[in-house]
Amino acid sequence: MDDAWAYGLCGDAAAPECFTFGSATVVIGDTGTLITVEAGDGLDRSCVWNAREVRLLGPVPTPVGTRLVGEPRERGTGDGRQPLHLTVRNSEGLLYLGTGSLTRSATEVRPGGDKRVLTRCTLQLDEPLSKLDLDRVRPPVPLMNLPSLEWLRHVDGNRAGALEQFITGWYPALPEPAEPSAVREPAVDLPDGLKQLYRLAQRRPRCLGVQNRVLSSSGLQTDPTGEMLVFGEENQGGFFWSLLWTLDGPEADPTVWFREYDEPPIAEQEPLSGFLLQFSLYEASMGADYRAIPRTLAAQQVDKLAEGLLPVHLRPFWPWVPTRFYVAPGLVLHVSDGGEDGFSAWAGATHRSALAPLADAPVEWSRFDG
Repeated sequence: MDDAWAYGLCGDAAAPECFTFGSATVVIGDTGTLITVEAGDGLDRSCVWNAREVRLLGPVPTPVGTRLVGEPRERGTGDGRQPLHLTVRNSEGLLYLGTGSLTRSATEVRPGGDKRVLTRCTLQLDEPLSKLDLDRVRPPVPLMNLPSLEWLRHVDGNRAGALEQFITGWYPALPEPAEPSAVREPAVDLPDGLKQLYRLAQRRPRCLGVQNRVLSSSGLQTDPTGEMLVFGEENQGGFFWSLLWTLDGPEADPTVWFREYDEPPIAEQEPLSGFLLQFSLYEASMGADYRAIPRTLAAQQVDKLAEGLLPVHLRPFWPWVPTRFYVAPGLVLHVSDGGEDGFSAWAGATHRSALAPLADAPVEWSRFDG
């Protein structure tokens, strides 16, 4: 494909407006929009992200934002959007990916401004790319230096050590603050496991959760009865985790209680030391930049999916939907048993190359970033 042919997708070649921002170029015409990104990928650039998804990173020029999110209907028809044509420029020239549609977008107020600016768009291809075409527009990268599994050796005997090694290996540390932290210490004495997690969170705050969360040390609270110390909660407030509240001081490794607000509490199968490992693994997979998410699985498919991974020898996490964990360097897979509804699974990785052990699994993917 040459540029003139591509511009023709938008209408009269003399009429379209052209905007370049970062590694993306957008051409706006009367009959369509042409979006071109450079081959390769990264978290900080516009690119082909996987076989179904193209990402645009801004700030996006206002006319482009208006075309993508502010013009819901095609001019003159009253029905449907104008087509979005997606292409990639590599050493071979311009490669046509097909048409797509906007699925997600994000805006923010930029420094010095007072209006919201479109900063991120996710576009989904109408037809997914083949493996061959994906490799042409997003060339494979070699295995990177990935977090080790040294922590896994300590799960049975030194869970505090396992937790520290996993968190420090998975999350990069923020720079040391110029001044001592002004975070207020909790007003209650806490078990050593929670103290350790809060210490790790000073430079790795994401370890407190991105889907669900452990409350900040200054935000701990008792439940309405005053019997339990609530330390964690679901992202929409549907359930919480707590410890038995006592004036005699905390147990060394107490039971963790899971509870919906209007239901009796249920004990997690692992005490706090194991629970914090499970919570950390779950949140690491949920919050990872690179993901592999299959559709509902049968038991035999779970076995195949986890075949090349190592199991984490802890009793199941989360009473609602018992969940087990499997790992490889830089990769966490959690598998939840939904009973008659089958199994759900979600893998997260620190780099897309870490998803390689899952690439040939005989499952149908709703998303695969490897």
